[in-house]
Amino acid sequence: MVLTKEYRICMPLTVEEYQIGQLYMIARHSHEQTDSGEGVEVVENVACEDPEYGQGQYTEKRIHLSSRLPYWIQSFIPKVFYVTEKAWNYYPFTITGFTFSFQCSFIPKFSISIKTKYENNNGSTDNCLNLDTDALNERTVEFVDIAYDEVNPKHYKEEEDVRYFQSRKTGRGPLVEGWRETVIPIMCSYKIVQVSFEVWGLQTRAEDLIQRSIREILLLGHRQAFAWIDEWYGMTLEDVRMYEEQMQRETNTKVAGNGRSDVATTKGTARRSPNEAVDAGSSSTPAAHTPTTPSTPCTPKSKSWFSWS
Repeated sequence: MVLTKEYRICMPLTVEEYQIGQLYMIARHSHEQTDSGEGVEVVENVACEDPEYGQGQYTEKRIHLSSRLPYWIQSFIPKVFYVTEKAWNYYPFTITGFTFSFQCSFIPKFSISIKTKYENNNGSTDNCLNLDTDALNERTVEFVDIAYDEVNPKHYKEEEDVRYFQSRKTGRGPLVEGWRETVIPIMCSYKIVQVSFEVWGLQTRAEDLIQRSIREILLLGHRQAFAWIDEWYGMTLEDVRMYEEQMQRETNTKVAGNGRSDVATTKGTARRSPNEAVDAGSSSTPAAHTPTTPSTPCTPKSKSWFSWS
């Protein structure tokens, strides 16, 4: 049985604006949440293309988080491990999948898949991601309110509380009760998250924990995307890609701070075709292959974790 939830997260932005805001938020958040030896490390970031979705961006990241897991998971997980996140971003549609970096006989069937689509509305589309009848019957729809849902106290910052925040550049905010029915512009992130953890005695507990963790990440990230609007509003896609590349280098340096040997060098941070030749003086390397879009992020045998995209 796969635990399926559809999260709908509205923001006082347009879908076009959020393309910039999302890239800025992910790069900055990953950098801020990374400690020495743990955090989000970018391995690959290259252009990709799909016959159905067109041109997009493929990213591969390693999430080092051993000490951040609950104690009951740490008890059977190696002390040093990372989760690989692979994402195909064909904005406004994305596919994300995750894989453990080690084979563990205790968790033979552990998978997560996330599909996302963005629309300029307040979450009113009933089947935004075109689920079939069975999937519609299995899903639970949950609205995430970036203003009035409680943020984990350890992540709370007064300057990011959008109940009181007002943008200097756009005049948007603060967000008052019922804002999703009155604010213009407004957009919604529709995210289908499927979690399967088929381990006897742990399945229900683990799947619930993972879904709650994903929801917490989505709440914080979308909240920050709006709270940081004065930092990214007016950036071009080229501007935010340059910022993203800078943050990736700094974040990878932080992850490598404890001298771990498994930290990779980021490949292909430039926005180009994966097979395009690179000048001899370039510091980036092209992807060794064209990253193929999966029909679903996780194959039946894959093992997975969580994401922003």
